Parts: sequence; C-alpha cells; structure tokens
Amino acid sequence: PFKLLGILDVENIPCARDSVLYGSLGSVVAGLGHFLLTSRIRRSCDVGVGGFILVTLGCWFHCRYNYAKLRIQERMAREGIKNKILYESTHLDPEKKPNSSSST
Repeated sequence: PFKLLGILDVENIPCARDSVLYGSLGSVVAGLGHFLLTSRIRRSCDVGVGGFILVTLGCWFHCRYNYAKLRIQERMAREGIKNKILYESTHLDPEKKPNSSSST
C-alpha cells in the first residue's frame, strides 16, 4: 500500500488518490505559471504549495460530497428494495389496489 507521509493510506481512502494527483498537477501549473510571469523562484514555490493545498482540498471536498450523496442514494434504494420484498403481496403493499367488490 502507498502511504503519503507515512500516515495517509492513499489506496484505501476514497477520493484521496485523485485529490493528491490533481493537487500535485495544480501545484506544478500554479508554480510554473507564476515563475513564467514573474521569474521569482521563492515566491513561485510558495504559490506552488498554495496551489497544491487549494486544489487538493477543493477536489477532496467535491469528491467527498458526491461520495456521500451516492451513499445516501444507495441506502435509500436498498431500503426501498427491502420494503418492496417485505410488503409485497400483503395488505400493506402500496402498489396493491383495493378490491372494490370485497369492501361492499
């Protein structure tokens, strides 16, 4: 397993791999772009680190939000399937139409 800084297991944590990869790409783009515009090395490294942090956190929160939303949808679908199996062919089945001839 690949561990980032010895603590973050990038392979097993959802969204961690993509966030780190996009963050490193954002770091290179921000740092190199700033260096090409200003030719200041130290400031470009600072901009690169800032770009890494911003892009990594932005990708992390976006991915985790979508991941949580997907988990909620999966849970709702799982409950719906469970209720469908549980209540099918019973008097509690919402799809079962009431029989009008037996009610009179």
